[in-house]
Amino acid sequence: MSEKILMKGNEAVAEAAIIAGCHHYFGYPITPQNEVPAYMSRRLPEVGGTFLQAESELAAINMVFGASAAGARVMTSSSSPGISLKQEGISYLSGARLPAVVLNMMRGGPGLGNIAGAQGDYFQATRGGGNGDYRTIALAPATVQELADLAVKAFDLADQYKVVVMLLGDGFLGQMAEGVILPEPTNKKFDKSWALTGAKGRKTNIVASLRLNPENALEELNNELQALYKEIEEKEVMYESYMTDDADYLLVAYGTSSRICRSALRALRKDGVKVGLFRPITLWPFPKKELAKAAKGVKKVLAVEMSAGQMVEDVELSLLGEKEIDFYGKTAGMLPDIDEIIRRVNSYGK
Repeated sequence: MSEKILMKGNEAVAEAAIIAGCHHYFGYPITPQNEVPAYMSRRLPEVGGTFLQAESELAAINMVFGASAAGARVMTSSSSPGISLKQEGISYLSGARLPAVVLNMMRGGPGLGNIAGAQGDYFQATRGGGNGDYRTIALAPATVQELADLAVKAFDLADQYKVVVMLLGDGFLGQMAEGVILPEPTNKKFDKSWALTGAKGRKTNIVASLRLNPENALEELNNELQALYKEIEEKEVMYESYMTDDADYLLVAYGTSSRICRSALRALRKDGVKVGLFRPITLWPFPKKELAKAAKGVKKVLAVEMSAGQMVEDVELSLLGEKEIDFYGKTAGMLPDIDEIIRRVNSYGK
């Protein structure tokens, strides 16, 4: 068994990406994820890889496009405003059916906002974010260990489905240090015969997101993508149900918010209040059926987020009006208050 070591989230996810076979990284500095490019700038030359600090976020994501088109495992990272600038390139990657991993350590917004951790990019990650009918798989780790483990999984998912996978953390998770056992590489092999490695001795491949013929080429791509997304929704849902079997009330939260909810849950359980926690790990595909099952016997659901209420829409869609749903959120990089969660849950029984 590997030894547990103390690592900051941003550094753990970078090392895990290298373990997964990512030897190409293109990025641009922005707080609170700057330790990722800093770590990559040191480590990638040691493993024969490529690190390049691009002149902008737009340049970085298009470098990702080029490396992915050549068949490489490639990653970029940024924080909220920087991810917004990358959306055109992410849409291009999706239209060209190219795999890539994009890490977003979210910060307070909108606009430049501030550098504190937040969860205000949920819509952006789960609804595509750029133009056109496309999706990105969105993974939401809650611990440094999970951040590292999901980084490895992200590259496998990207290659398996030829899609962009978003790792959606936040500034708190990126900056905190926890004990972590670095994951092992999965060594899974995926067909990359589509990659642009030179056409000598084989049929020419073309990688592009431009398809000017709407009837044949572009609609065919869109139909192919929608069928793919349906398959992903059926096969790749991840979640955690914690103490939900006998729960009267259910907390729903992801990432850092779920850690705060877990602390509130322990306090409430200690006082005899039966509370459970449902934590989506894939924000897209959202675990709708699994949430509905976890909420079946509860009296009320409380969604907790570090945003003005973005995930709560998926909670409502999952439960289809069958349960009363309350929402508690903090914005601008503010953390939900444990005492407020406890107070709210206690008020439901009155």
